[in-house]
Amino acid sequence: MKLAICNEMFKGWEHARIARFCAGLGYEGAELAPFTFGTSPVAMTKEQQRALRGAYEDAGLPVIGLHWLLAGTEGLSITTEDDTALARTAEYMKQLTRLCGALGGEVMVFGSPKQRSLEPGQDAAAAFARVVWLFKDLALAASDVGVTLCFEPLGPAETNFINTMREGVSLVEAVDHPNVRLHLDVKAMTAAEVRPPAEVIREEGGRHLRHFHANDANLLGPGMGDVEQAPIGAALRAVGYNRWVSVETFTEGPGPEEIARRSLAELRRAYQEESNGES
Repeated sequence: MKLAICNEMFKGWEHARIARFCAGLGYEGAELAPFTFGTSPVAMTKEQQRALRGAYEDAGLPVIGLHWLLAGTEGLSITTEDDTALARTAEYMKQLTRLCGALGGEVMVFGSPKQRSLEPGQDAAAAFARVVWLFKDLALAASDVGVTLCFEPLGPAETNFINTMREGVSLVEAVDHPNVRLHLDVKAMTAAEVRPPAEVIREEGGRHLRHFHANDANLLGPGMGDVEQAPIGAALRAVGYNRWVSVETFTEGPGPEEIARRSLAELRRAYQEESNGES
């Protein structure tokens, strides 16, 4: 498995500084949040896109993809019953997909809980059907630039739409396109599933899993809380997952430098060393 880190934890840092620091620690890739590019990420010029990509590639830390796709936006939703708003959302997502490709990224993680939650009384089946239709359309744009859209189940405290791995698989299978796949996240699984994350992963079997976030239920990095990471790494290896594992955190804790260092040590121990948790 290849090890990456999400950039938004480095608040106030220039992209080049993030890239140099994380590459120096030993990370192999960077996963970026569009809201860290400015107020209008899809309005970036070609020159700005090249400069951003170069800031990471020059340090030896290529951009692997985007996440927090709709964070900071207004009036966008994938479940809305407003056709005009849904069309705006589709266009924005297509622009992000092209941006991801221009930056050299290969995956886009769709979490964005506020922009997918159902309104009170909204028909869940009808919303599911609209999201399937939307992602069938987005898959075509993604395939054009070699990007895979990865839908992320999230805990019920964050959203009421697609909470469990099984629900995520149902959506992926309904879309039925190779450029729409599943993303799993340790924190989210601990919040939404009744079984341990390792069991969830083994049930999925790697059929649809395309990307993975390592963190802890306490919102810090892997190895910085009570979640035992080694069985999770063993489960990923057991199902043949050999793609990216990215560190994603949600609280400042001891600061980004310490979080990045301690998380990388845990990733190497739990996700790359086959002697851990294989039973």
